[in-house]
Amino acid sequence: MSKLKKLAGETVLYGLGSILPRFLNFLLVSLHTTVFGPAAYGIFTLLFAWVAVFNIIFSFGMETTYFRFSNKPGADEKQVFNVTQTVVVAISAIFSIMFLLNLDNIVTVLDIPGEKRAVIYIIILMFIDNIVSIPFARLRYKRQPVRFAAYKIINIILLVGLNVYLLLFADIEPQVQFIFLANLLANGSYLFFFVPSLISWRPAYDRQISPQVLKYSYPIMLTGIAGMMNENLSRIALDKWLPENFYKDSKAALGIFGANYKFAVLMNLAIQAFRYAAEPFFFAQSTEKNSPQLFARINHYFVIVCCIILLGVSINLDILKHFLGQSEYWSGLHIVPILLLAYLFLGVYYNYSVWFKVTDKTHWGTIITIVGLVITIVGNYILIPVLGYLGSSYAALACYFVMMVLCYAVGQRYFPVPYTVFRDFIYVLVTIVIVYVVYYIDGMMHESRLIVSGFHFVVIAIYISIVILIERKGLTKRA
Repeated sequence: MSKLKKLAGETVLYGLGSILPRFLNFLLVSLHTTVFGPAAYGIFTLLFAWVAVFNIIFSFGMETTYFRFSNKPGADEKQVFNVTQTVVVAISAIFSIMFLLNLDNIVTVLDIPGEKRAVIYIIILMFIDNIVSIPFARLRYKRQPVRFAAYKIINIILLVGLNVYLLLFADIEPQVQFIFLANLLANGSYLFFFVPSLISWRPAYDRQISPQVLKYSYPIMLTGIAGMMNENLSRIALDKWLPENFYKDSKAALGIFGANYKFAVLMNLAIQAFRYAAEPFFFAQSTEKNSPQLFARINHYFVIVCCIILLGVSINLDILKHFLGQSEYWSGLHIVPILLLAYLFLGVYYNYSVWFKVTDKTHWGTIITIVGLVITIVGNYILIPVLGYLGSSYAALACYFVMMVLCYAVGQRYFPVPYTVFRDFIYVLVTIVIVYVVYYIDGMMHESRLIVSGFHFVVIAIYISIVILIERKGLTKRA
């Protein structure tokens, strides 16, 4: 069990640096939805959706590339760092300049008049975020999760403080652009933290390494773009594809959708923390004889943890909804369980995807993700006019389910892993059934909120106890 314990321990530390800050950032949803109505929050949602997409282009898949080439036999980690950092800085600088020269066109295309300053903040923010992405990856490579966590926690403290000051205490009317200004100022602290790494960096083009790096990273970048479009297309296209008068205000509907989407992000936070620890772990273990069995066990426990999150969040939305500052946002709560399940499938897909990363067949990741993107586009195009943002939620669920299945099916041909697919499916199915049975019982109960919440707590406690009983033998088995 030593390797699994080590991975779990690092996941917790990366969680402090990833989940905790992002959870605190999630708590800012309460502030933002209190200060801004759904229409203004819709603008915020739209802009951050585009940030997520363009960040993939800026980084060009170099984090994964850095791990892969640094772990190759005889690799010179310092040279790999220099090469990958050079690519990121060059691409980020080129695109930042292009965007700054086309501000008026960007504002017009996005239909956000009066938000030019917000776009400027976003461009600078993306540049800073990406030039520190390889230094952050280096901390993970060198197994320094404490420093990783410390930098992230300091950043989120600054971010929360700046949001509170600018939106509540600054002697000026709150504006959406202040959210992006707070992010820019907070993330600027990373430049200070990574002064030694940035100073030691030497722009480099290596005739042997650089072409291989670009060849390896290009499919990852395309996969990342398709993946981010899978996640954000609904927020980008919602107000464009909604029929006239489907909602009173399409921007407000986008705000409601974006705010409720944040609850599903709770699942994604756990996935992200796991990925930070697991990605370098998988690369390091891929050459071991028993790595397929180890990867299968890791995925099984991952599914169980995600099922607990799915259950815990879904049946406690009656409490969590109060994080949304205005009751106007509550009309979108019904999409949360669907999106949580979609993210669970996405997390399993990430685990399955280890096969094409360790075998250097990254083009398969591009193919699978593009299939998912086609499903996302078609699903949103067909379902948004009929179901609104509920249709977008079902499109996300279908997309990630198909990607997961395809990745498993193809991966078993090139890097067979004995995943416990049937057991994992049963866990997911039983969890979904429990969620909707609890909803049914809640609908018949006329008790106080305290009693209902106590009932939910008992359900979760019993669920976890049964899981421990079922899995106790496996948990004591050494890896």
